[in-house]
Amino acid sequence: MSFTFTTLKQAIQDWTENTETTFVNNLNVFIKNAEERILKETDLDYFRKNVAGVMSNGNKFLNMPTDYLASFSLHFTDSSGNAQFLLQKDVNYIQQFNPNPATTGLPRYYAAFDYQNFILGPTPNANYVTELHYYYRPQSITATSDGQSWLGTNAPNTLLYACLIEAYTFMKGETDLLQLYMARYAESMKRLPPPPLKVYSEGRENTDDYREEPARASAR
Repeated sequence: MSFTFTTLKQAIQDWTENTETTFVNNLNVFIKNAEERILKETDLDYFRKNVAGVMSNGNKFLNMPTDYLASFSLHFTDSSGNAQFLLQKDVNYIQQFNPNPATTGLPRYYAAFDYQNFILGPTPNANYVTELHYYYRPQSITATSDGQSWLGTNAPNTLLYACLIEAYTFMKGETDLLQLYMARYAESMKRLPPPPLKVYSEGRENTDDYREEPARASAR
């Protein structure tokens, strides 16, 4: 079994027995939210890529790819030609570490500042070529030209149950039924075909251990 955009929308309506106009008009939202749920709860090694960029002298921001989902690693090449890997933190840590953005040095940390930029700490003291290895957000099944997607083809049950969770939450449906779909979703996540999916790979930069580290004084 697999789903296209059309068959997935129909399946959601069939399972919920709901064809009310407002519900149908929100099917795209349910599906996108379901895709996001799956992507954020798994590491999809199938969806990994590298992209080059440039840290600019005196600019505390680095552009984020438009399809960025999560980091695997970020490094830059220093003036000696050595790769310098940055540790991922949260924004508050970096702002504590480097409260004055005018203070520059070799960047040591980075964080997602918003949906377009990373923030660096300290602010780069020169232009550096970067390489970001990251998990990217694949095109939604709602937007593909042929109505197909990797999830719809390779993880149809996971996608369906995730959609049903979104749909029943919207409907304020019966608690027992919602819990049933949540349980089926959780079970289907365990059965995703490797490769490329695996739940929480060790490679992802889940850096909570680092985030507990007290920020030291910034470079001078």
